[in-house]
Amino acid sequence: MLWNTVFPYLLSGVSVGGQYALIAIGYTMVYGILRLINFAHGDVFMVAGILMVYAVASGLSLWITVPMVLIVTSLIGFLIERTAYKPLRSAPRMSVMISAIGVSYTLQNLVLYITGGLNKTYPTIPWISDTVEILGAKTKLVTVVTPFLTIILVVLLVLLINRTKVGMAMRAVSKDFETSQLMGIRINSVISVTFVIGSFLAAVGSVLYFTNYPTVIQTSGAMPGLKAFVAAVFGGIGSIPGAVIGAFIIGIMENIIKGLDVILFKAGLISKPLGLATFSDAFTFALLIIILLVKPTGLFGEKATDKV
Repeated sequence: MLWNTVFPYLLSGVSVGGQYALIAIGYTMVYGILRLINFAHGDVFMVAGILMVYAVASGLSLWITVPMVLIVTSLIGFLIERTAYKPLRSAPRMSVMISAIGVSYTLQNLVLYITGGLNKTYPTIPWISDTVEILGAKTKLVTVVTPFLTIILVVLLVLLINRTKVGMAMRAVSKDFETSQLMGIRINSVISVTFVIGSFLAAVGSVLYFTNYPTVIQTSGAMPGLKAFVAAVFGGIGSIPGAVIGAFIIGIMENIIKGLDVILFKAGLISKPLGLATFSDAFTFALLIIILLVKPTGLFGEKATDKV
C-alpha cells in the first residue's frame, strides 16, 4: 500500500518538525520582545550538543549530564544576552544584528578550536534511542516522543506567559517596550528570562535532534537554526503557536520531499529516481520567499503599526 511508503516519512517529518519548533520558539520570543533576530540561536543549539558529547566522555552519568547540559546551555544564553546584546540596548538595530552574527561565528570558532574540526559522535540516550515499530514502520522512540514533548513544553510556556507575573511582564514588553519601562517593569530581567527560556528549549531540541542525527560539528546548528527561523517567519514571527505550526509544516514537507522519489516510484508514476531529495532544503527557503511575497507577517503574525 502507498500509505506504508508515505507513513515513515510523515512520522519522521512530525518528529523533525517538533525539534525545529523548540528552536523556533527562541527566535520568535526574542523577536517579540527586542525585534531582534538572534542569529546565534542555532549555534547555542549546536553548543548544547557538544556539551553533551564532552560531558558523557568525561564519565558523567546521563542522569547528571542531561540536566546539566540544559542548565549550562540556559546559562550560555543568559551570558550571550548580557555581554553581546545588553550593552547595545540603545544602539541602532543594525549594530545588534551585527553583534548577533559575531556571537554566532565566535561560538562556531570556539567549538572548531576545541574539537579540531572533527565530527563528534553524540552519545546514545537510553530509552529514546530504542527502536519501535508503529503501523509497520520501524523508527526510534525519540521520533514518537518528540511531538508530544514539544506540545507539553509549548503548553507549559503558554501557561507561563499567560498566568504568571513574569509572563505578564513579557507580554507588556512585547507590546510596548518604552511604556513598560516607564511603568517600572525590569526590562533587563525580562529579556534575560526570554533568552534563558529560548536557550533551554534549544537544548531540549538538541537532545532530541542529535539522537536521530548523531554527529555534531561546529556547523551542526546552522541548517536547523535557519530552518527554525523560516518556521518562525512562516508562522508569524512573534507568535509562539505560529512558530510551532510553521515548524511542523516545514518538517513534514521536508521529509515528504526527501522520500518523494520512493513514493512516486511505488505509486507507479516514475520509472527511475529523479533526485528530488536534493531539493528538500531548497523547498524550505523557497517557502520563505513565497510567504514573504504573499503574507509578509506570516500565518499568525500581527500587522505592525507605526507609533506617532
